[in-house]
Amino acid sequence: MARVRVRQHVNPLSSKYQQSLSLPDWSQIYSNLSLPLHLDIGCARGRFLLEMAPQNPDINFLGFEIREPLVIEANQLRDEENLTNLHYLFGNINTSLEDILNSLPADKIELVMVQFPDPWFKKKHHKRRVIQPETVATLAKFLKSGSQIFLQSDIKEVAEEMCDRFLAHPSFNPLQSEIWLTENPIGVMTEREIATLNKGEPVYRTMLVRE
Repeated sequence: MARVRVRQHVNPLSSKYQQSLSLPDWSQIYSNLSLPLHLDIGCARGRFLLEMAPQNPDINFLGFEIREPLVIEANQLRDEENLTNLHYLFGNINTSLEDILNSLPADKIELVMVQFPDPWFKKKHHKRRVIQPETVATLAKFLKSGSQIFLQSDIKEVAEEMCDRFLAHPSFNPLQSEIWLTENPIGVMTEREIATLNKGEPVYRTMLVRE
């Protein structure tokens, strides 16, 4: 399959991405809805989940991405691999997260991942970043006690801001005493993580838990 070309950045605050999300019938998506669910917010081309899903057939995976061509391509690759525990969904997480979580089977989400989100470096664009206080509050509302949040970025400021926003909410705490992790606890790396490490640059990671 030819690699889909898309813009690297899209503005989540533009009117194009404020539309209501069309949610699927999850019973038609996953072969076993009773399995625990792992959610990858901002999954890009979805290659990370495409590797995770066959390794973990006892877990359902949902990738969420704002660039629709990448979602279409990722679902085509999923179908080629005949993976019934993986789905990719197009939309804007900052406007649709509550609708998504409300539509999913209750208390199934065990892990939420946000990996290398768009940093939106300019201060006036920080409001476009994916992890906002409202995002954290919505996750706190729907996640069960013991659910985990995995955050990582190659931009220290972005990683610290994401972490601080979760820790500012009373429902979230670090999973262990050392907030920043030296190793990836997931076992599978994203394309961005591999490229960053190959350049000898640091990755800032943390794992939090919903109390």
